[in-house]
Amino acid sequence: MYTKKQFEKFLEESGKKMSEDKNLNKKALDLLVEAAEYNWIHQSKWLGEPMLNPAQDIMARQEIIFQTKPDYIIELGVAWGGTLLFYSTLMEILGGKKIIGIDKFMPPDLVKRLKSNKKLSKRLVLINGGSTEKETLKKVRKIIGKNRKLLVILDSNHTHEHVLRELQLYSPLVGKGYYVICDDTFVENIKVPSKINTDRPWGPGNNPETARREFMKKNKRFKIDEIIENKLLISCNPNGYLRCIKN
Repeated sequence: MYTKKQFEKFLEESGKKMSEDKNLNKKALDLLVEAAEYNWIHQSKWLGEPMLNPAQDIMARQEIIFQTKPDYIIELGVAWGGTLLFYSTLMEILGGKKIIGIDKFMPPDLVKRLKSNKKLSKRLVLINGGSTEKETLKKVRKIIGKNRKLLVILDSNHTHEHVLRELQLYSPLVGKGYYVICDDTFVENIKVPSKINTDRPWGPGNNPETARREFMKKNKRFKIDEIIENKLLISCNPNGYLRCIKN
């Protein structure tokens, strides 16, 4: 019988071995790409709203939120809002102040639905604007003040230039021990780009992973959380779970 500490160590070691299994990881990526043709990664919902993320990445977010208990969660890219409601549910249990959702396009019917969830809606702040616009960042800073207990999630425009700018603008807001999650880095590993994101400007060589690499060449405040990444296997965000290691 394991103690909790022994079991955690066992799982960490197992995750590391799994991450080193190149054949298994290739199969996992192939599955992710093939299933994406049928919008598999978009099928999960929270309180009726799509989350547009595979379950493993949602659970990784939950683990990070539980461990760090951020006061604020900032998500760049609202889409259908399911993840905003998910974060608000966790904050209702764990504590926290606000979830800030930022997007250039938020239809009135979506805003109405997101604001109809009683206590959960009270934590939501929706900013209609581009994530890299000065006015948007000004509004964010006004909400969070000097608080750096943040989780920032980059899930809007996935081109290299845009994600790099988001990293440059939002990473200084994050304090030691807290996270930036760079979504959809897996695009860099898709060898047949026609299978996914056919109508989008990003693809291999121009995506969140190439932006992350460039960002981390100069910024030494963040480190990839390999313990989280190793356990996921099927993830849209390889190398994308970035933990701040110094203020």
